[in-house]
Amino acid sequence: MWNVLWPTHISNKLIIIRDFIFSRADLSYQRKQNLFFFYFLFLLQIYQIKVNISYFLCCVSDTMTEIEVPQFFVCPISLLMMKDPVTTVTGITYDRESIEHWLLKAKHCTCPITKQPLPRNSEFLTPNHTLRRLIQAWCSANEANGVDQIPTPKSPLSNANVEKLVKDLEVPSRFQNAMEKLHKLAVESERNRRCMASAGVAEAMVHVIAKSFTQDKTTPCVEEALRILRLLWSSANAVDNNYMKRLLGQNFDFLNSLTRVLQLQTKNKVKVINEAMAILKLTIEAEDSTPLGNLGVEFFRMVVNVMKNREVSLQAMKSALFVLIETCPLGRNRRKIVEAGAVEELVELALENPEKNLTELVFILLAHLCSCADGRDQFLQHAAGIAVVSKRILRVSPTTDDRALHIFSSISKFSASNEVVQEMLRVGAVSKLCMVLQADCASYLKEKARGVLRLHSKTWNDSPCIQVYLLTRFQR
Repeated sequence: MWNVLWPTHISNKLIIIRDFIFSRADLSYQRKQNLFFFYFLFLLQIYQIKVNISYFLCCVSDTMTEIEVPQFFVCPISLLMMKDPVTTVTGITYDRESIEHWLLKAKHCTCPITKQPLPRNSEFLTPNHTLRRLIQAWCSANEANGVDQIPTPKSPLSNANVEKLVKDLEVPSRFQNAMEKLHKLAVESERNRRCMASAGVAEAMVHVIAKSFTQDKTTPCVEEALRILRLLWSSANAVDNNYMKRLLGQNFDFLNSLTRVLQLQTKNKVKVINEAMAILKLTIEAEDSTPLGNLGVEFFRMVVNVMKNREVSLQAMKSALFVLIETCPLGRNRRKIVEAGAVEELVELALENPEKNLTELVFILLAHLCSCADGRDQFLQHAAGIAVVSKRILRVSPTTDDRALHIFSSISKFSASNEVVQEMLRVGAVSKLCMVLQADCASYLKEKARGVLRLHSKTWNDSPCIQVYLLTRFQR
C-alpha cells in the first residue's frame, strides 16, 4: 500500500511511526489512532504529496479491527470494563468505583441487579481477585491490539488506619507526620475522603484549628488542617446530611479561630486566607443564626480586609461577600458591617468592573447596607457611589438592575437632599432610569424606576431626558 501511494523513503518513515505508536502500552486505542493520523497529516503537509485520503483511511481501519470485550468483564452499572471488581453480599460483581457511588447516592440501598437490600458500608464489598487477574491477563494478551493494561488496585483505606492517624495527632512527635499522611489521603480520592469523614477526621481538624489559637500556639499545620477540612466537608455531609451542622452549629470558638487565621502573618498568607475563607463560608452556612447575630465588629473588619486584598483568589473574594450577605440581616450586624468600612470598599470593587457573579454579590450587599441610614451616608460620601451604580444598570444582569434600583429607591426616599438629587441628574442616573422604562426588561424593574422618577419629578422637570415621560405618563 505504502509503495503505491508514497515514495519509498516516506513510506518507510510512516511504517516506523505506525509501529512505534501502536507498540505504546500507555496509550489508549483511540489515542493511538489519533496520534498516527496527526503524523500522517504532518508528513503530507511537509512533502505536499497528494494522496487518496479515503483509500488510506479505509486501509488503516482494516488493520485496526475493533476488539470486543468479554461480557463478564463489563460492570453492570457503568457498562465499562472493570478495573477493580468487587462482589456484593448478593453475589453480583461490579466495578468498585461504580458500586460505591451507587451505594452513596441511591435513595433505596438495593442491589442494581437483584434489587435485594445492600449495606451502605463499602467494607461489605469483597474484592474479586480471580476476575481481576483474568481481566489483566486478557488485557496483556490483547496489548498489541491497542488494549490498555489495568494496574493492580491499591487496598482500600480502612477506618482502623485512619483512626490510628487521628490518635497520632495527640502525640507531638507524630503530629506533623500524621497531618501529612491525612492530607495525602484526602487529596488521593473521594473514597478516601468518605472513609476519613466516617472516622472523625473532620472533627479532629476542627479541634486542631481551634486548639492552635485557644492555646496561643499557632502551628505550621493550620493551612494543612484547613485544606483537609475543606476537602472532607462535602464527603462528611454525604455520609451524614447534618454532620457538619451538628459539629459547628454552636461552636463559636471555631468561628473565632477562623477570624484569627485571617490575621496570621505567614509566608503563605494569601494561601491561608483562601483556604480560611472557603471554610468560613461553609461554617456560616452550617452555624445557627443566634450566635451569628452576636458577631463583633472585629470579625467584620477582618472580612472587609480580605475584600481589600486584591491578591486573594476570586473564590475567596466571593466567599467574603457571601459571609457578609448571610450575616447582614441578623441582629445589629448591618451597622457593624457599615462601621467596618464595607460600603466604601464595595464601591471601589464595583469601580473595577468585576465579572458578572462578583458584581451581583457586590450590589446585593450594597443594597442591604443602604437600607440603613449609616450605610446610605457612607455611600453618598463616596464621590463615585451614585455614578457607578448608575453605570452598571442594564449592563450586567437583571439581579444587578434590581439591586441598583433598590439602592436608588432607598436614597430617593430617605436621603434625598437637594445636592443628592442634583448629583443623580448630573452623573446620568436619571437618564438611566428613563432608559429602564424603554428597555426590554421585567415589568417590576420598570415600576421601580417609575417610583424613583415620581419622587423627584418637580426637581427633574427641566431635564430634557425626563420631561416627556413626566408630562405624558405620570399623573401629578
